[in-house]
Parts: sequence; structure tokens; C-alpha cells
Amino acid sequence: MLDKIRSQLVKNAAQILRSPVHFLPTKFQNMALSEALKTVFKESLEDGDFEFLEGKWLKVHIRDLNLSWYISYEDEKLLVAEQPQTEDVSFSGNLNDLVLIAGRKEDPDTLFFQRRLSIEGDTELGLEVKNLMDSVDLDALPKAMLSALNHLADFVYKGTQSPANRSEASHAYSN
Repeated sequence: MLDKIRSQLVKNAAQILRSPVHFLPTKFQNMALSEALKTVFKESLEDGDFEFLEGKWLKVHIRDLNLSWYISYEDEKLLVAEQPQTEDVSFSGNLNDLVLIAGRKEDPDTLFFQRRLSIEGDTELGLEVKNLMDSVDLDALPKAMLSALNHLADFVYKGTQSPANRSEASHAYSN
């Protein structure tokens, strides 16, 4: 019964979140994203690892929420644009897939080849962004953020599994 509820919540997450997210002013969305990015990429920012993004724009689009953010790097800081910019590279995927990538439950390359993640534009720039994301040490995140990310990614992962796959995964994990 709980598995069915979880599956339905995961399946309908974008539909459930679409209205509340769109009521939140873009300015607040961008501020929240900017703070989260500063936290997640703290070491990378200190090391100057984002210099490749200077003067360029990355678009992150969550397809099923119809939500986009534009990210760049300037003066040793990540910028989240208030208004749409002409992007140099674009990453797009559905909410659940992006949560699975962030929580390291799915590999971005696998999702790309399954056409669940799309990367358009400057592919070299896209590869640099992907490699930088892969290099983030999740254990360096604040404990509350890491715990929330892990719980959310586990919830989504379990919610996307068919009952047969859940049974096989549980059996394999217990051996």
C-alpha cells in the first residue's frame, strides 16, 4: 500500500508542484537556487573551477515543470539570471530524473543515452559542466542538505521502480 502511494506521488510530483512553484516569484526562486549552488559548489567556487563558464550561459530546464534557470559565472561568483538569456548550453530533463542525478541514483550518461536527459548547444561546455557536477563531494555538503537530498533521491528512486524491480532489488540487497 505504501509503495503504491509513493509510486503515485513520484509519478505525479511535477503535476503536484507545478502550480505552487509558478506562484513563487522568479526573484525568490533565483535567490534560493543561487544560495543552494553556493553551498553545493563551495569548494569548486573557491578553486576557480567555474572559470570555463565566464561569459557563457547554462540553461537548466525542468521539462515537466516548465521551469528554467540561466546560470553563468562572473567575478568569482555564480549568477542566476532574472530573465532568459541566450544560452550556450542547455540541460533539460524531467524533475524526477534530475533529482536522481543530483542524488547519484542515476548516471547522467545513462539518462542521456535513454533520451531522458538532453544536452544541447556547446557540447564541450556541457561536458565541462557535467564533469564539474560529477566532481562534487556530496559528503562535504551540510548534513541537513545531504540528508534531505539522500532521502528525496531514495524516495524518487523507489517510487520509479516497478513492484517486480523493487522485489528483485530488495532480494539482491539483502544477499
